[in-house]
Amino acid sequence: MASSPCGNSNFDSGLEIKTRSVEQTLIPLVSQITTLINHKDKPKKSERTLAAIHRVGQAVSVAVGRFVAVGEAIAAENQELKDEMGQACFEARRAGDAIAQLTDVGSALPSQSDGRVTVFSDRTGMVKAARLLLSSVTKVLVLADRIVIKQIITSRNKVLVTLDHLERVSTFQEFVQIFSQFGNEMVEFAHLTGDRQNDLKDEKKKARMAAARAVLEKCTMMLLTASKTCLRHPDCESARINKDAVFHRMRCALEQVIEIVTEARSCGENKILPASIYNGIKDFKSSVECLRENLHSLSPQNVDSQLEALVERTEDFTDSAYTSHEQRQAILSLCQLARQDTQQLMHAWVEAQSVHAKEATEDMEVAILKTCQSVSDLRRELHKVAVGRASDLLKVHGEQLPLRALKAAGAEGNLEAVAEYSRTLTEQKEQLVETCRLLCHVSGTEPLEITCIHAEETFHVIGPQIISAAQTLALHPSSKIAKENLEVFCEAWESQLCDMALLLREINDVFEGRRGKHSANLKTAKAVKLDAEEQTSMAKLGLELRLLSSDVDTEVEKWEEQEHDIVRQSQSLASMAYNMYLFTRGEGLLKTTLDLFHQAEVLSEEGLQLCSSLRTFSTQLVDEEKSVVMTEMEKLVALCQQLQMGAKTPVQGKTATFQKVDSSIQTTRGILTVVLSLLPFCNKLNKKYKSERSSLGSPHDWRERQDASTPVKEEGALNSKNTNGFGVKSLEQHMAGLNLLESK
Repeated sequence: MASSPCGNSNFDSGLEIKTRSVEQTLIPLVSQITTLINHKDKPKKSERTLAAIHRVGQAVSVAVGRFVAVGEAIAAENQELKDEMGQACFEARRAGDAIAQLTDVGSALPSQSDGRVTVFSDRTGMVKAARLLLSSVTKVLVLADRIVIKQIITSRNKVLVTLDHLERVSTFQEFVQIFSQFGNEMVEFAHLTGDRQNDLKDEKKKARMAAARAVLEKCTMMLLTASKTCLRHPDCESARINKDAVFHRMRCALEQVIEIVTEARSCGENKILPASIYNGIKDFKSSVECLRENLHSLSPQNVDSQLEALVERTEDFTDSAYTSHEQRQAILSLCQLARQDTQQLMHAWVEAQSVHAKEATEDMEVAILKTCQSVSDLRRELHKVAVGRASDLLKVHGEQLPLRALKAAGAEGNLEAVAEYSRTLTEQKEQLVETCRLLCHVSGTEPLEITCIHAEETFHVIGPQIISAAQTLALHPSSKIAKENLEVFCEAWESQLCDMALLLREINDVFEGRRGKHSANLKTAKAVKLDAEEQTSMAKLGLELRLLSSDVDTEVEKWEEQEHDIVRQSQSLASMAYNMYLFTRGEGLLKTTLDLFHQAEVLSEEGLQLCSSLRTFSTQLVDEEKSVVMTEMEKLVALCQQLQMGAKTPVQGKTATFQKVDSSIQTTRGILTVVLSLLPFCNKLNKKYKSERSSLGSPHDWRERQDASTPVKEEGALNSKNTNGFGVKSLEQHMAGLNLLESK
């Protein structure tokens, strides 16, 4: 397919498109203008081609005319948009007329040489008209989108007014009447915000909107029972506290929705995500890897301060009373190792600059690889701690013992027991809040970070609300409404625990390379499946991958030490390669090409983990043995680098996507081939030196022989710098029937 000139930044209207509906509305227009622009450098046309171009030009002009009529009608109904919309419609109509004139057969000139007709005598005129048309149409759509935002704000204002009335009612009859109105208004608000959430392009905003709407949904039932309890027991302080907390939370959630749709900033409460360790590690590795191409891209002090800021964030783990001594020591040791590797990098860096090196030296390459590996190991350990604690808490809290005890104590009117079990619930709440904070550090995507923050806030708020509801029941043990109210809050707690279990599964999916529903980085390209013809083409390559993964499994079974890092990582590579084989057959967990490419990235990272283990293993070997292992390891590093870079490179079109699939699987085949050659050799050496250690009776003798050996140099060190290349999207992606606005 010919490349579209609409990708040129000259066509950027300067207006950011934030919703998918606006994006999709522009697709037909962009397609038609692309057809016209693609011919502007080919002035000589046959009569048939000329007629086609004329039809396209006239179709654009007619569509723009209808489009503008709708825009002008919107302007007439919304005085605040009248001037801006009127100007945009005027420019769109003028551009449409210009395109119609430029493609008019009557204005075409016959060529003196061959009699064919020449169009676009004013070649720059078409480009200018196209630019003006796209800019003005986009502006009309963005202005029309403000109407949707206005509807949401108006709906929110109605809800707030009714909420104020509900808070002040003093009789059941009045409450029932106003709550019925409130319910209808909340349904309207839910529909508007739900549509907006689905329409948003920004995954972070979608996650925040989902969190706010979840609060409103759950709080509506809480508001009902808390208000009824307060009306039944007007002099009860705990009932009033319980109700006030619900109203406050609803108002905060309503305000958050408006902040999202208007991109406003609340006074001092702008929702900036806390600095997570995952993002800190990602940024640190990116800075370190930039040194490969530019030794002066930043200063040693900058790298050192980045690392220290990262280490400081780990204090959320090490300072926790719930972190075991072993876990704390493991984290501190990995932080210290990261510092040491970074210092070695600094020395190699300074030395490279002193000899005026233009690019990273071999010593720097090794240091960069070691530094990146050490912070990756730190991330792995932190993930294990956070996920492990969350899993344990969910198992313990799944029995709901404090909740059952609070219900029973409240129904018995036992205030002392309520106070005792309230302390237990408060401790559980604090554990859950802290665990959500740790999960946020390792979640892996910004939408999941937002979901972790929502879970943390929910536990923090609902815990005290359950206690106040239990206190109210204990004071009025025969009150059916007080009992119902406590049940509602307990159900909300249990519901959040279920949500946390799903969140934990998604965090694990992202970490292990499986696809989670919030994973925004997997949505940068269209997800497609292989068709029958492509599966047939991939059959031979897929079968080779299947056989290699089976051979690797066979070799690792021969190792006596099944927990050895080389064994564990090789098994992981074989498992992921088998998933890729199943993909070529249209089976297994990998459903689309995006799943496959993400699996390829994870496989490459696991391959580099194996390289790190091989490097450690080689320090025990004599020179000849070490040389063999290091030679194969360098091949493995190069292949993993090739796989990772290929998987991250964006492609468009069916053919290019298939070629990327083919390349990813071929490179994976190469990786397994190298691993298969290394496994028996390393197993043999491992047995040999294990036997020597046993006979010598000293567990460290086999390392002492290498004290004088030179450092290993890895010329094929991985350059995993972010090369997504997702900069300014082409206009086809940004501007995507004109008929949508007409339907509004």
